[in-house]
Amino acid sequence: MSKDFYTQFILPYAGIIIKICRAYTDSEEDFQDYYQEVCLQLWKSRENFKGDSKWSTWVYRISLNVSLSLLKKDKKVNKKSVELPDLDGGLQDSNPFNDESLKLLYLAIKQLSELDRAIILLYLEENSYQEIGEIMGLSPNNIGVKITRIKKKLKTLLDGKIY
Repeated sequence: MSKDFYTQFILPYAGIIIKICRAYTDSEEDFQDYYQEVCLQLWKSRENFKGDSKWSTWVYRISLNVSLSLLKKDKKVNKKSVELPDLDGGLQDSNPFNDESLKLLYLAIKQLSELDRAIILLYLEENSYQEIGEIMGLSPNNIGVKITRIKKKLKTLLDGKIY
């Protein structure tokens, strides 16, 4: 992968990749593996991007597909841990596992189904219902209903019922 490709096509969208990878991993090691695999798949699939949608939509699709594939693969080999990583282990401030409130939010998000997880991540990234629908293959109205239900479920989880 060239440095130019990374700088131009991955780095500006790193926030998207980080959020999705973080929502599907429980440890820094798994997060790094997922992030690297997403970057690799973006590079490998760059020729398949037709420009019918925005590049950010492509990044979401690749990130979700890679994360879901790796999650299923990890479950098959029983490699995944259900515990959260030790967040006080001297990790750097830029580490996506440091902030306590974000840790709780991601813990709640991890309780959601894979589809709901993907939808709420796209919503938190401030995508419109139309954009989320295009990425997920659902109507904007269906997305609106799902987001309302997901928000209620997350509120319930964050109000102390996730422990």
